[in-house]
Amino acid sequence: MSAHTASERNTVCMMDRCRTRAGIGIALLAGLLFGAGLILSGMTDPTVVLGFLDVAGAWDPSLVFVMGGAVGVTLVGFRLVARRPAPLCDVQFHLPQKRTLDARLLIGAAMFGVGWGLSGYCPGPALTGLLAGNAEAGIVLAAMLAGAWLQRQTNRG
Repeated sequence: MSAHTASERNTVCMMDRCRTRAGIGIALLAGLLFGAGLILSGMTDPTVVLGFLDVAGAWDPSLVFVMGGAVGVTLVGFRLVARRPAPLCDVQFHLPQKRTLDARLLIGAAMFGVGWGLSGYCPGPALTGLLAGNAEAGIVLAAMLAGAWLQRQTNRG
């Protein structure tokens, strides 16, 4: 027999549903804000990104300011969030436990960088581009999903 009354179980269940709805709403709002930021900053245009990455050629430094602003917001945001005992829509924070650099991490990071450098897309702008009807972004996103699937297959143990 459960230690909780039916009323307490219903309250916990309602809180879980509210937490799920709130989490979905917060995620949707964050995604829309992130997508709008990508569009406004020009990060959804692969030619702008490739121009930024072309440091030996026709370098376009405009994304330095975008990245600087993102790092500044992240530093402040992480400090504020770290003061909370738990996230808004979960009972605990889920932080990475592994703190070492290994070959798998470095190879994966290099592969991500090469893909970004060749295509001009990383996951956020690729998804935004796909939703905007850019077929090229769909091809890049499909390649990213294939890479994620391959990683999952090789990571089973």
